[in-house]
Amino acid sequence: MRPSGLRLAVTTFTVLPLRAGPVDRGTAGRAMLWAPVMGALTGLVAAAVFAGAAQLGAGGLLAAVLAVGGTALFTRGLHLDGLADVADGLGSARPPAQALEIMKRSDIGPFGVAAMLFVVLIQVAAVAELAAPEAPAALSAGPLAALPVVPSALVIAYASSRLAITWACLRGMPAARPGGLGAMVAGTVRLPAALAATLLLAGVAFAAGGPALVAVALAAPAAAFPLLWHVLRRLGGVTGDVLGALAETGTVVTLVVAALVIP
Repeated sequence: MRPSGLRLAVTTFTVLPLRAGPVDRGTAGRAMLWAPVMGALTGLVAAAVFAGAAQLGAGGLLAAVLAVGGTALFTRGLHLDGLADVADGLGSARPPAQALEIMKRSDIGPFGVAAMLFVVLIQVAAVAELAAPEAPAALSAGPLAALPVVPSALVIAYASSRLAITWACLRGMPAARPGGLGAMVAGTVRLPAALAATLLLAGVAFAAGGPALVAVALAAPAAAFPLLWHVLRRLGGVTGDVLGALAETGTVVTLVVAALVIP
């Protein structure tokens, strides 16, 4: 995979200061294939913040708040901003053109505030649940079963949430408007490439935690399809904000699944 796609993925999904270089739709498609890797990197950041806070004596809830906050900083808050914009646009019940205009505004409405609040609260609660005293210290299945629960779950959960973005950029997926990130990446990912990325993540998840982590790895792409269907029906295509919303809702789904299925 060409490095230009990786550079674009880094600048799109993280706060790391890299030059993306010239960007065309081919480069954009490769960047979307790197999205799960950027998600795994975000999960590593969350795990490092959580472990550091716990080492300093923080309880599970405080460590979870700091970990989720760390991911927001690492991603420049762009995914949360996209979630808020999509919530305001869809919640307006306006025709597509007007809903898209609402999504472009810099202010955040009540739907956006509520969406961000609930998403962040659920993410924090799920991470804290994974770190509860009665939770296992390590996973009990898979070749790498000695890995600690919280870091493994966070890495796979965030990778899965960004895998949902890869699937949202499949060939045939239209853009909702002619300009912006959505127009650049919509329809740039081939189905075999998306399947390969999914199988790779599922394989890593199985090695790290057996069937429980495989369920986490597949949760976000599966949950993305109802939201994508609704977005296509209401807006006619995807935008950069929609991709951000998929990342945040996917993170909610994967962390909740992790909290429920990891014994």
